[in-house]
Amino acid sequence: MALYSSPCKVNLILNILGPRPDGFHDLETLFYPVPIFDQLELERNGGAFRFTCNTDRVPTGPTNLVYRAAMLFFEKAAIQPEGHIHLIKNLPAEAGLGAGSANAAFTLRALNREYDHPLEETQLSGLASLLGSDVPFFLQDAPAIGRGRGEKLEILSSLSALSGKGMILIKPGFGVSTAWAYKELARYPSDQKGRPGRVDELAAALRGKTLTESAPLFYNSLEAPVLPQYPLLAEYQKFLREHGADVTLMSGSGSTTFALVSGRGAAEKLADQFKERFGSDFWVAIAEL
Repeated sequence: MALYSSPCKVNLILNILGPRPDGFHDLETLFYPVPIFDQLELERNGGAFRFTCNTDRVPTGPTNLVYRAAMLFFEKAAIQPEGHIHLIKNLPAEAGLGAGSANAAFTLRALNREYDHPLEETQLSGLASLLGSDVPFFLQDAPAIGRGRGEKLEILSSLSALSGKGMILIKPGFGVSTAWAYKELARYPSDQKGRPGRVDELAAALRGKTLTESAPLFYNSLEAPVLPQYPLLAEYQKFLREHGADVTLMSGSGSTTFALVSGRGAAEKLADQFKERFGSDFWVAIAEL
């Protein structure tokens, strides 16, 4: 049995540029991988393909991205579907963290490795794009600028302003529908049609300036519709800023808020303060970047 760790991501910026004829939106974003993981157990056993999960909250049939990724791989590689994939789910859903997209991408990566690389990287990328806009990002492990729907990637070298920083991820007991957030964005024209180039400005700042200097460039268009509808998220951000966070922002369409602080110790202290103020009705995780 092979074990693969499937991370999550945050969007350090999500700048929506406008709706597209295909029903999606053009955007520019800066994806950043976060070392907090789901796990995929993969076993080649010659039997009919099975997909299982450690929680019944996750469907295990053809609607699941892991299942769909496996079927696409087997079809493209001309391999009869076989074996067993078991997903150990630690990351929350409807959180804006791309956990499901990462599960799909790591399914493609794992199967391609276990079957001796029958597919080239361009083929894997094509399959990933069929599964979702965030999925291609997780075929590699570095930060990246995403354009188009998010699938056109520019891989970045390390962003020095984030090196060694602490990150807190906080998701309340509710999720936010991505479809709803994008639909509601139409009520906020200036956020639905953002100024191009903001992602490049942030990336340049994170390479050449401090986090404090870069902080004003972090931005998420979808906060415009989401924060008024879910004021608790705005309260989270206010508290985190008042208690030392250099940056607070919603990731993707939410509902996860992330905060960046000086290091892991500061993140642990801030997380304890947050729990004292807001109780325990949320998911929280800490990472060192």
